[in-house]
Amino acid sequence: MATVRYFAAAAEAAGTESERVNADDLGSLKERLVELHGAELARVLGLSSVLHEGQYVSDPATALAHDAVVDVLPPFAGG
Repeated sequence: MATVRYFAAAAEAAGTESERVNADDLGSLKERLVELHGAELARVLGLSSVLHEGQYVSDPATALAHDAVVDVLPPFAGG
């Protein structure tokens, strides 16, 4: 199971800061997250960067190891 860590608006949309989710690749992980948390998380995921083991990933076919760590980072306000 991958550990998904949510930050800022992603944590708010998911209702948690982290969870463990079964998924073989990035595409199926995102689909599962939307099934679990609904349209608001889908919206946030569409705007967010996703890091797999600390590296930016966007290809839905990216394989996830059983013990992968995936971070969902929505855009942050800066200044």
